[in-house]
Amino acid sequence: MGTTVEVLVPERHLDTAGDRVRETFRTWEAAFSRFDPASDLSALNRSAGRAARVAPLLFSAVQAALSAASATGGLYDPTLLRSMVAVGYDRSFGDLPGDGVAARAPVPGGGWRQVRLDPARHEVTCPPGVEFDLGGIAKGMAVDAALDVLAELGIASALVSAGGDLGVLGRPPGEDSWMVSVEGPRGDALVPLVRGALATSSVLRRRWREGGRERHHILDPRTGEPASAGLASVSVVATRCREAEVAAKVTLVLGAADGAAFLDELGLAGLLVEPSGAAHTVGAWPREAVPAA
Repeated sequence: MGTTVEVLVPERHLDTAGDRVRETFRTWEAAFSRFDPASDLSALNRSAGRAARVAPLLFSAVQAALSAASATGGLYDPTLLRSMVAVGYDRSFGDLPGDGVAARAPVPGGGWRQVRLDPARHEVTCPPGVEFDLGGIAKGMAVDAALDVLAELGIASALVSAGGDLGVLGRPPGEDSWMVSVEGPRGDALVPLVRGALATSSVLRRRWREGGRERHHILDPRTGEPASAGLASVSVVATRCREAEVAAKVTLVLGAADGAAFLDELGLAGLLVEPSGAAHTVGAWPREAVPAA
């Protein structure tokens, strides 16, 4: 998934927990990598134009992604693969050429509206030209799945982090909360997380050059271009990591004012950081946990 996965558990559970979480992430990686032609996701994308029966894991993720797209009016769009390729992110990030890629015309999103699901048969039908990129939400769902596995093992205190997606079970022994470091353009903030999940979407990393322009991987589905609403990063706390992941991405696309209104309507806490380092809090986000500009 192009990131480091970290697991914190009581030492007596370390070996078992580490093995099970590693197995969980390997399963999700094998199913959802858009860079692996043998993945379930790649097979689904090759079937565009006809009904494809898919594994239950992929079907549940597609169903969740389409539900998120509908709930956000398409501001979260899981069918942006062609848009991502058009801006130059056409291979694993580490393999992108250092001197940039050729300029291509942007490809706006919206194809998710034409996807049809058959839950009884686990079939997904995508029209020609519509392909899924489930990278963000699948990573958040993998964190949620890993925490579910740890809970089934009877572990009451745990943290699982995969890049910008993080979730917790219980609290650290003898502590009131987990102290989580949230990156900003001018410094980090320590956030006390009591329960649930925290996800950060940022334009500060995964950057490359396309046609002489600097690009990043958070796209605005309305244009097919990298989001340019004036935010460097957004962090959101929610009950589950997949919810926090989607909300953070949509907020970054919307910008400070509309993004804050979006989070406020959902009753979610968030931290919105501008490239200058100026930060805006929403909801119950602790004001003392804000990076200094």
